[in-house]
Amino acid sequence: MKDYKLIFAVLTVAIVWGTTFLAIRVAVETIPAWFVAGIRQFLAATIMLLILLYRREFRWIGWKNLGYQLIFSTLMLIIANGMTTVAEEEVTSSLTSLISACSPIVVFLGSVAIGLQRFTFRAFFGVLMCFSGILFIFWDGLSDLENPDYTMGIIFLFIAIAGWASGTIFTKKLNIQSKNISLNLFYQFAFAGIIQLCFAFLFSENYNFVNWSIKSISAMLYLAIFGSVSAFFAFHYALTKISPVQVSILAYVNTVISIFLSWLILDESISVKFIVAAVLIIVGVFIINYNPELFKRKRIES
Repeated sequence: MKDYKLIFAVLTVAIVWGTTFLAIRVAVETIPAWFVAGIRQFLAATIMLLILLYRREFRWIGWKNLGYQLIFSTLMLIIANGMTTVAEEEVTSSLTSLISACSPIVVFLGSVAIGLQRFTFRAFFGVLMCFSGILFIFWDGLSDLENPDYTMGIIFLFIAIAGWASGTIFTKKLNIQSKNISLNLFYQFAFAGIIQLCFAFLFSENYNFVNWSIKSISAMLYLAIFGSVSAFFAFHYALTKISPVQVSILAYVNTVISIFLSWLILDESISVKFIVAAVLIIVGVFIINYNPELFKRKRIES
């Protein structure tokens, strides 16, 4: 018998996270990036708080755990999510999603550097394919780097990747097991939202709220409600039904969906070399992360 809840959860994660880069691009059309990121996290924290209060699960998590959550929040939300949002003021959503797909390479290389993983020939081949993909991306676009705003966008994007990879490695290194992920996420969202809103008022040159379009505001609300909260619950429901390795394959689907929707909705140019780059990067990341459990039918008992 088919598990329709699982199918719905998997589709939610694939589609919603696949539209995240598109929604960010639409949001930053009229709203400064730090406001988009800060309001998104703050609204997500508010929704998470209401859920925790309804379930009567809201409580103090202790200073030690709070310290961990603030580190996670800084690396993965303030830096990774924030810098990605800032980058999309200058960089297309399709290019952002493709370059962001390279983050597992940085995670792998960082894990090798601190002894969490071994460097194998297969991994070397995967890394080589990913870097080849990056070269294809910029093959015809080197002249674009002469634009300082575009160059800063690319730099912000790589800072975001470094932040995400650092947060992932930090989690793997400490091997922290959480009893209430929703509670921890509330603290992460709340801290990131407050800090990013402070950045918004400090660094945004023009934040005239009257100029914010309905389309951009709707995209920002979509990011908070669906991108941060709904997809999160769907993702963790899927983890109770299938293995984490199997869930991880959604990362490849997200990239394809994001590039396709950027072309379809935003009319972004997708060249043959861009498609080749996408194939090289996705296949390279798949080779690096390949695990024999990926295609097993074994289910995790809830």
